[in-house]
Amino acid sequence: MSLYNEIDFTRLPEHIAIIMDGNGRWAKARGLQRHEGHVEGVTSVRRITEAASEAGIKYLTLYTFSTENWNRPKEEVDALMNLVVIAIERETADLIKNNVRLTMIGDFSRMPQFAYDRLNKCIDDTSHCSGLTLILAISYSSRWEITEATRKIAQKVAAGELTPEAITPDTISNNLATAAYPDPDLLIRTGGDFRISNFLLWQLAYAEIYVTSTFWPDFSKEDFYRAIIQYQSRERRFGLTGEQVQENK
Repeated sequence: MSLYNEIDFTRLPEHIAIIMDGNGRWAKARGLQRHEGHVEGVTSVRRITEAASEAGIKYLTLYTFSTENWNRPKEEVDALMNLVVIAIERETADLIKNNVRLTMIGDFSRMPQFAYDRLNKCIDDTSHCSGLTLILAISYSSRWEITEATRKIAQKVAAGELTPEAITPDTISNNLATAAYPDPDLLIRTGGDFRISNFLLWQLAYAEIYVTSTFWPDFSKEDFYRAIIQYQSRERRFGLTGEQVQENK
């Protein structure tokens, strides 16, 4: 029986973020080229997007390409960019069919123009969808994002539109690339590494973290359901005691 049937659909995480790690190691373990691991990873993106949509998750953010990834060999970067664009274009019809809205966050100034334009076409094509929102973090890093938010806030202070005393955590949240979305409830990292890798540092402050040694190309729907079930077994205290959480229920 599928783990899907063990999920408590009254207590779903609203927003799940995933660090999709292990494509290169998956390929190396099979004597393949790194880009073949990335190609296989696209299949997992389709599979997990379907799983999230079927389960009723509202937001799914995928760490697709970090700003640090620009430092990889040019051939790999070019192949990755082409792969992302082609894969999303190929999947757009199914995204619409499944009522999935596509969007993206990141430093778009560093993206090749062809990639930016073609991905925006897919975003426009799915803009009417009202089910799962699929957020691609592409050319993204959290330090870049927080730096940009700080710059925006400083400009408002310099212009007299905001006083330093009026700056609150909400001020920062509202100037991040993710301002339109709730913070993630659950972070999944595949590939076994126990680090956040410059991903949604502000937004993950109270997220539950699930790490699996499974490489991203092998990450299945059952693995995804297992992460949700483990999330549901945890008590989210947000700084309170367990007793206070129970009293507030």
